[in-house]
Amino acid sequence: MKSDLFATQHMAQPATVPGMSLQNSKSIKYVVNGEMFARQGAMVAYRGSLQFEHKGQGGIGGLLKRAVTGEGLPLMAVRGQGEVWFAQQAANCFVVDIEPGDALTINGRNVLCFDPTLSYEIKTVKGAGIAGGGLFNSVFTGHGKLGVICEGEPIVIPVTPQAPVFVDTDAVVGWNSSLHTSLQRSQSLGSMVRGGSGEAVQLKLEGEGYVIVRPSEAPAVQPKAH
Repeated sequence: MKSDLFATQHMAQPATVPGMSLQNSKSIKYVVNGEMFARQGAMVAYRGSLQFEHKGQGGIGGLLKRAVTGEGLPLMAVRGQGEVWFAQQAANCFVVDIEPGDALTINGRNVLCFDPTLSYEIKTVKGAGIAGGGLFNSVFTGHGKLGVICEGEPIVIPVTPQAPVFVDTDAVVGWNSSLHTSLQRSQSLGSMVRGGSGEAVQLKLEGEGYVIVRPSEAPAVQPKAH
């Protein structure tokens, strides 16, 4: 058979070194040699000797809680030797290299997979508990790779002490953990944000760094089970 479908850029290449890499803009390939963690339901293919252990509302190593993926979505541990491909609703995929001293806050709905060498702490945005929109986030630190997804092309906005940034709470993907966050409620903006009415709520970020937003405010899609 001959087709552009079989072009080199679409072909999965033999594994060379363990770890995470982009297969293409919509999927991440992970060469597992031991253990790694991923969003449950995000596996689209694998080969080799791998075991997938679902972690519902319990913990991986006692650390995971319901809030770790923002909307209460469970994660899974992948163990063994082999290759696995992850994707989520054809969202754009990015690999973030986190180095010692870095601290990145990511909305749980945008976490796809990550190295076991990364540490994270589950937090709620100040003033944004369940009643304020349920903004649960994971603060990733340590040394390793984090797979992030974004519905559409991300918008990265610099934040400076002179110019704080206000973002839609449904659109925010992540930010430097050094930024100060708070919720701002505006009655006057309610009728102009997403065609709604009443009170609008924005996340205010102050300090020095950047914030990442997605060009969509649609609710996160529940993952399919495997």
